Amino acid sequence: MPGSSNVSILIAFVAGLLSFASPCVLPLIPSYLTFITGLSFEDFEAENSAAVRRLTVLHSLLFILGFSMVFIALGASATAIGGLFNKYKEMIRIVGGIIVIIFGIHITGLINLKFLENEKKVHIRNKPAGYLGTLLVGITFGAGWTPCIGPILGTILSLAINMKTVYAGITLLAAYSLGLGVPFFLSSLAVNSFLAYLKKFRKYIKAVTVTSGVFLIIIGVLLISNHFEAITRYF
Repeated sequence: MPGSSNVSILIAFVAGLLSFASPCVLPLIPSYLTFITGLSFEDFEAENSAAVRRLTVLHSLLFILGFSMVFIALGASATAIGGLFNKYKEMIRIVGGIIVIIFGIHITGLINLKFLENEKKVHIRNKPAGYLGTLLVGITFGAGWTPCIGPILGTILSLAINMKTVYAGITLLAAYSLGLGVPFFLSSLAVNSFLAYLKKFRKYIKAVTVTSGVFLIIIGVLLISNHFEAITRYF
């Protein structure tokens, strides 16, 4: 049903926004920008420089494309696996819901799960040169596991498993990538304004993190109770 699909896409997009606002991503945006572009903060201050702006835009888009490729591939794989185990769909839905609730509880800080705190990613000390290097860094970022983005991404993948077609899973993760990518791109266009905004926003990061956890818990409960589809149809 189109309405159900649209709400799922909206949820995935919001999840991407929450991932961007997480303490593992938001404070590191300036570092990501200087790393992928090779520019210093003094270079970014030259806002009238067309060369600086063009370089920033191209590198940012390639970085976003890199992690989007990974997320979309994961979405397609999750839906394909869900299709293979179609007769176990009810069990997968319930187990997935339980896992999502655990993710949510962990993010809120009510229970600290050490195994979710471990980073499992490739660390690149020196970025490969050029635009291809930026694409590879984006792919590495997407393939990585960080304490904040992992549970939220895992929740969207749980939804993708329950999608009926691979295309639906791809669409869901594309929406998630868009939610994460759009604010990153906008931040790259106005990095100086972003730095000023970040100083003011830091005091709200904890509240955003708890909100993200509650968001996941609600989705988990809806999956277990099999009310997720009914609610999306209602909307």
